[in-house]
Amino acid sequence: MEPRAGVSKQDIREQIWNHMEAQDIADFPRPVHHRIPNFKGSYLAGQRLRDLEVFARTQEVKVDPDKPLEGVRLLALQSKKTLLVPTPRLRSGLFNRITPPPGASGQALRRCATAQGVRDFSTPVGLDSSVLVDLVVVGSVAVSERGWRIGKGEGYADLEYAMMVSMGAVSERTPVVTIVHDCQVLDFPEALLEDHDLTVDYILTPTRVIATGCERPKPAGIIWSKVSPEMLEKIPVLRSLRDRERRAGKDVTLRAEPQCPAPPHTVRTPQHTPQLGTGAPGAACGSRTRQARPVRHRRL
Repeated sequence: MEPRAGVSKQDIREQIWNHMEAQDIADFPRPVHHRIPNFKGSYLAGQRLRDLEVFARTQEVKVDPDKPLEGVRLLALQSKKTLLVPTPRLRSGLFNRITPPPGASGQALRRCATAQGVRDFSTPVGLDSSVLVDLVVVGSVAVSERGWRIGKGEGYADLEYAMMVSMGAVSERTPVVTIVHDCQVLDFPEALLEDHDLTVDYILTPTRVIATGCERPKPAGIIWSKVSPEMLEKIPVLRSLRDRERRAGKDVTLRAEPQCPAPPHTVRTPQHTPQLGTGAPGAACGSRTRQARPVRHRRL
């Protein structure tokens, strides 16, 4: 059953995180709050990828660096696929190619699939590189059987996909897979989704393979009006893509921070001007913290 009216993405995140901790479903690193949560059985869920025909056809696969996807990264290396992993918070580029040492043994491949291995055995992939990603694997906090996805709230998976579209590395036909625990599969309103939100085509859990048949369009590129100047400053590769799209004649106007109206009968005095695009829209005007509403999980 769907959560009751008025539920927010953050309500759903909190409910999932709390449930996974309370039921001891969560796995290292803990607590799982504010993360793509790792869970007991994540390796088994990831191994189900080998049963998908889309994986058999794959030559280049992009897998996020989250802990529950470690088994998928290992499977890609063991299957002789080209493995691409996004750089942390996109600080030094879009993604890196993981290149194991020559003649790497099973133990060496397992090390390459870890977060440390991704750092030690990676080669940066530039924007001008000829990259064609055949399969995208992302982590999720919650996902519906219809293919609607909720991440941890920072938007990196959505932005990475949009950037890959902009550089021609993926198309609307590129399959997107997520790996989650069964408790992370639940119904929630489509109204919670925005145009920049990434959807998924397959959901893999420790017990199920779900083909979503999702018909909601994936992002068709970077929506610059949702990008803040602060984000642009932090992500150099995003600036390069913006320059490229500006030269192509596209509208690359950034999001402007909303101004807080002055209270009536007061005189506004000069103060330090905040940077554009910092925080959530309207956060500087004051907000109240909402209690998370219960979310009813689908019975599996």
